[in-house]
Amino acid sequence: MKLYGFFRSSAAFRVRIALNLKGLDYEPAAIHLRRGEQRAPDFLKLNPQALVPALVDGERVLTQSLAIIEYLDERHPAVPLLPGTPEARARVRALAQVIACEIHPLGNLRVLQYLAKELKQDEPTVQRWFNHWIALGFGAFESLIAGHPDTGRFCHGDRPGLADVCLVPQVFNAKRYALDLAPYPTLMRIFETCMGLPAFERAQPDRQPDAE
Repeated sequence: MKLYGFFRSSAAFRVRIALNLKGLDYEPAAIHLRRGEQRAPDFLKLNPQALVPALVDGERVLTQSLAIIEYLDERHPAVPLLPGTPEARARVRALAQVIACEIHPLGNLRVLQYLAKELKQDEPTVQRWFNHWIALGFGAFESLIAGHPDTGRFCHGDRPGLADVCLVPQVFNAKRYALDLAPYPTLMRIFETCMGLPAFERAQPDRQPDAE
């Protein structure tokens, strides 16, 4: 397998964690988003959205991080990232989507660049925008996991899964923009537990070959 990504991409970070948790080997291929390499014709053939990640597995090209992770979970089920019952899977998917569908799209690189370059917003304004949406989402996430009977060492139970894979990269983003994380004690406890695992630690941005 070959994973096209960018060291700081949250979505690529998710897929790296999933691959590591499953013990799957892959070849990293760097696409520098700030230099516009995602718009190169060869990459657009792989992903016309001009986004990372893209995973090449044999003849297949897969895009969108959650779709890639669920594909990996179905193809390599020995280390499951989703729980066993429909009710539990619905809970984990909902938690993952709070991050991937509600928080992340409002703070991804394309949006922040548009705010800065096209709408002429200064860096403090962009940071306020970014932190506003993360804080709103993290507040909801904390409420969903704090005290819930299915929350364990991780977001769901005592082994890492899809929700944790999505949570950790978003916390990295929040730290980069100096968001106050004290209001989210359960979320941060889970983050620290995750980062104690080699699969998460090896996937972090500054451990990637293209890190700057």
